[in-house]
Amino acid sequence: MKRTMIRTAVAAAAVVGTGLALTACTGGSGPAEGQDDGKLTVFAQEGPDGKLADNVFTKTVADKFDVTFDWKVTTRDSAAAAEARQVGLASGEYPDAYFLINYIDGFSRSEQLKYGKQGVLIPLEDLIDEYAPNLKKRLDEEPDWKQSMTAPDGHIYSITQWSECYHCSAQEKLWMNSDWLDKLGLEQPTTTDELRAVLQAFKDSDPNGNGKADEIPLTTQADHSAVDYLMNAFTYAPLHGGARPAPLVLEDGKAALAAESDKWREGLTYIAGLAADGLLDTAAFTQNGEALRAVGDSAGDPILGSALVLHPYEFVSPNAEDGRDKQYDAVPPLKGPDGTQFATKMSPVSQIGMFALTNKSSEDDRKKAIQIIDYLVTDEGDRLGAMGPEGQAWVEAEPGDVALDPTLEPTFKPLAYDEKWNAAWRSMGQYWDSAEYRNAQVVTGDPYTPDGYERRLFDATTPYEPHFPTDDILFPTEKIWPDDETATELADLQTNITSYVNQAQAEFITGQRDIADDGAWESYKADLEQLGLPRYLELMQAGYDAIG
Repeated sequence: MKRTMIRTAVAAAAVVGTGLALTACTGGSGPAEGQDDGKLTVFAQEGPDGKLADNVFTKTVADKFDVTFDWKVTTRDSAAAAEARQVGLASGEYPDAYFLINYIDGFSRSEQLKYGKQGVLIPLEDLIDEYAPNLKKRLDEEPDWKQSMTAPDGHIYSITQWSECYHCSAQEKLWMNSDWLDKLGLEQPTTTDELRAVLQAFKDSDPNGNGKADEIPLTTQADHSAVDYLMNAFTYAPLHGGARPAPLVLEDGKAALAAESDKWREGLTYIAGLAADGLLDTAAFTQNGEALRAVGDSAGDPILGSALVLHPYEFVSPNAEDGRDKQYDAVPPLKGPDGTQFATKMSPVSQIGMFALTNKSSEDDRKKAIQIIDYLVTDEGDRLGAMGPEGQAWVEAEPGDVALDPTLEPTFKPLAYDEKWNAAWRSMGQYWDSAEYRNAQVVTGDPYTPDGYERRLFDATTPYEPHFPTDDILFPTEKIWPDDETATELADLQTNITSYVNQAQAEFITGQRDIADDGAWESYKADLEQLGLPRYLELMQAGYDAIG
C-alpha cells in the first residue's frame, strides 16, 4: 500500500509535468489566440445551488461592463476542480480567464511562474495601472498583498485574496454541543484527556435522549483537516489539508516539516486512539461539505456532538426548527500532556491565485475582466459580489447602530443569506476584506441568530488569538516565491510530499498503518526522504532567506 502511494504521487506529478510541456507547445500559438468573439470565456467552480450563468451578480456585472460570459464550470470539490483546471491547461483547451475560489483550487506560485513563462498567463500589472485604480490603491495600502502576487520577475500573473477576517484567522475550531454537555453534567474540555472523556460520554450516554446509540461524537469534512486543532495540543500544526501545502515550521530559523517530528507522531497517536474508539468519525477524511451538513441537519434528534470547522453553519443550517443551530459553542485550544497549547493561524495573505487572464483573451476581454476585479475590491462591489443585493443580503447602517468593532463608524448591516437565492458570487467575488471594512459592519441581536452570527464568531475567536505561534515558529509560506529556475522542481516536490503526508496521516489515524509501530513510522520518514524532502526544505529555505 505504502509503495503504491509513492508511485501514485510521482505519477500524478509526472502527468502534470507532461501537461505543462504540452501547454508550452500549444498555449502560445494557434488561431484562437487573442481573438475577440464577443464573449469572455471563464473557467469557474460552480456550487450546487444555482448556475453562474443565471446568477444575479453575474447579470449585474454583465450589464455594468457590457460583458457576455461563456462559463466553463467545474464542481466545488477540490480534487475534481484541480484536475479539471490542469487537464484544460495541459490540452491547450483553456479559457480567456479564470475566476476561482482559492480554498477550493487556484494557481500556485509555481504554476503562475510556469504558465507565465510559457506565455499562457499574461502579466496583469499594466492592465492594473491603466484600468484598475481601486485595485492599485488597495495594493499600495497593503504592500504584503502586492508582494503575495508579484513574481520574482516583477510580473503579476494572478490576483490573490487579502482577508483580515478576524474569526477566519483561527481557521480550525472545535464546535461542541453545549446542550449535550449540560444534559450530561459536563464542562467544556480544557485538555486532551478531558476531550476524550467528553467524547466518550457523548458516545455512551445517549445525550440526544432517543434511546439509540446514534451519536457521532466528533467529525469534519475532507477539505478541512481533522488534525490541526487536535495536533496543536502536541506541537504547532500549520494550516494544511485539501489543496494546502505540507505543514512547515521554523526550527532555529530553518525550514522543517512538522509532520515528521516525534511530537507530530505523538499527536497522531492520540488522534488515532479517538478514531479507534469510535470517538472521531473516520468519514471525516472522505466526506464533503454536503455530507457533513447532512449529519448536522439529520432528521429527528441531533446526532452530532462536535465538529472541527471554521464556523457552525458549515455543519448545521441556521434557524433550525429544533434550535440545534444554537447549541454549538467553540472550545478554546486544548492543553496537551506537556502543556502545549497552540492555535493554527491563517495569514491575511493567500498564495493561491484566484483571477488570471490567458493569451486567448482579447484586448477588450482583458480590459473588461480587470475592471470587474477592480469593482470587486470596492465596498459596493464587495457587498454585491460577496454578500448579495442591498435589501436582501445587507442594508446600510442607521443612526444608533453599533459596529462589530465599537470603535469604528458602522457602515452596513449584513442580513441572512440563502445560497439558493443564487444572488452573489460569494467567495468567488471576495478579493478585498480588510479589518476596517469587515469590522465596521453592524451586528445586532442574539449572537445565536443569523443577525448576530458574526458576533458569535468574533467572540469565539478571542480565546484562540493568545495561542497563535510566534514568528520564530511560524514559517511564512504565504510570502515564499520559488526561484524561476527551480519552480518546476519545487512544484513537483510539493505535490508529491503534500499528497503523501495527507494520505499517510489519514492512514495512521484510521488504522491502515500502525502509528505505534516504530518500523511503520521510520518507513514513513524514509518515504519522505525518497520523495525529495531534503531538497524541498532546501528550496523553501532559500525562499525564506530571500525575503530577509
